Order: sequence, then structure tokens, then C-alpha cells
Amino acid sequence: MRTLLDFEKPIAELESKLEDMKRLADENSVDVSGAVRTLNDNIEQLKKETFANLTRWQRVQLSRHPDRPYTLDYIERICQEFHELHGDRTVKDDPAIVGGFASIDGQSVMIIGQQKGRKTKERQHRNFGMPNPEGYRKALRLMKLAEKFNKPIITLIDTPGAYPGLEAEERGQGEAIARNLKEMMVLKVPVICIIIGEGASGGALGIAIGDKVLMMENTWYSVISPESCSSILWRSWNFKEQAAEALKLTATDMLKNKLIDGVIEEPLGGAHLDWEDMSRRLKKRILHEISELEKKTPQQRIDERIDKFCSMGVFQEL
Repeated sequence: MRTLLDFEKPIAELESKLEDMKRLADENSVDVSGAVRTLNDNIEQLKKETFANLTRWQRVQLSRHPDRPYTLDYIERICQEFHELHGDRTVKDDPAIVGGFASIDGQSVMIIGQQKGRKTKERQHRNFGMPNPEGYRKALRLMKLAEKFNKPIITLIDTPGAYPGLEAEERGQGEAIARNLKEMMVLKVPVICIIIGEGASGGALGIAIGDKVLMMENTWYSVISPESCSSILWRSWNFKEQAAEALKLTATDMLKNKLIDGVIEEPLGGAHLDWEDMSRRLKKRILHEISELEKKTPQQRIDERIDKFCSMGVFQEL
């Protein structure tokens, strides 16, 4: 059964009425094509108005929608081949990060992403998409492997944050993320990073240093989640909507502040309503960005990557 967010319910009610109308018409052999067209138009108009005026908190809700595609869902749809690689060669494998060589319409790539789970056992197995240090070390190992064989790197970001547990800190969580930031900055191959859901804090940034950093339309990217921000400032989660507005964490905000390089539009209503269409849009953008980045030399890409990230947050007072 489809999960509905509060602002989706009026649309769902109209869609339910439309289905009832079609069913009754079929049962009674009545022509209601005119009424169906009118109701279809009303539904389309309501969708456009609703999703054109979403608040920042509503975008956050959409990014977490339980029906939204995750990394492996996109890999299944955009890749003709995918050979998953495991382990960081130091501690163990981290199921919260998946990665391996893949083929997208004949283009060989290394694709790496954070993976959440859908059912309870899978969520526990994937640690709710929160990577441990070995996950970031595995990601870096795969990136270095891609560099060795001169293959572009694609990272798909969707995490509520790096795992904050004591054991993760004991195994060097901060160092693992910091090393990824440093090493990704000087990778010789094209690196494309795409936020497909939640992009929280260093957990997201640990695989998000690239030539192109893109966000899907209904995603967020911030140093802290609205709930955590609310709990720090107001000592309560009840102000998460105000926190989301203050954080300016949506794709539009990030593009305006020059913290990302582009936004990938989603199907009307969100990626969770049409996985196939969203996958086509994602694949088209990935192939376009690879073709553009391969026109540059490795040193050009590295210099531009460093300049881009070093210029963030820099301003001059006159």
C-alpha cells in the first residue's frame, strides 16, 4: 500500500474518486469520459500547485519517503552490469555503503553509494544507511581502484549521517572521512556526486567531493538535520520546520549559494511515484556529465575541483 505524506492526501483523495468513477462507469456501461478528463485535469493542476509550493520541511519529508528509490534501485535500472566489491581490507565489509564496477550504456564506471534498508531486518543490516569507518575506507579503496583503471566515479549519497557510535569513533570515524575528503580532491578521473535522498553532515560529505556535485529536486544537504538543529537550539524536536527554513538545505538553496553544480528534476510528485522515469533522468545526466568532464585533462579537473571547494564560504567586505 502506498505511503502518503500529509500534503499528498488531497491528491490521493481525488485519485481515489477518479478510480471509483471509472469502476462505476465500467460496471454500468456509462460514458463518463468528459468527467474523467475534467477530474484528471484537476488532479494534474493540484499536483503542480502542491509541489511548486512545498516548504523546506516538506522537501525533507519527501527525501525520506519510504517508497523512494535507494542506491541499489537506481543501479538495477541504469546499469546493464554491476559487480559489487566488498571489504576495506582492514576491518570488514560495511553494508551501509555498496560499490563496484558497472556498465551504463557501454560506459564503464565505478559506482558507490549509501544504501538504506526497507524492511526491519534489512534496515538493521544496512545500519539505516549510516556508514562506519570501514564503509568510508571501502569507498576510498574502490575509488583508488577506479583511478588505477581510469574509470569515472559516480557516488550516490543518501544518509542520515555517519554512524556516531562509540565503536565507530574507536575505529577512527573522523579520520576515515577526513582522508576521503583529502584523497577525493586529487583523484585523476572524473568524479560525479549525486544526492539522491538525505545528505547529512560529514556522513554525506565523505563521498561527496567531486567535479560535479548534483542534487535531485526533493533532497536536502546540510551540516545537520532539522531535528538535531531544533533539539540544540530549542531543546525540542517540535521546531524542526523552523529549523529547516533557517538551514536553507534544499537543492534550490544549495544551487543559489553555489554549493552544488546542478539540480536533477524529479517526476511530478517525486521520485517515489515513478522509479523508471527518475532512473532515466539520472542516467541521462550521468552520461552527459561524464562526456563533458572527459574533455578536460586530469590536472584541469583536479585544479577546478580544488578551486571550487576552496572558494566556498569565501567573501570580501567592501
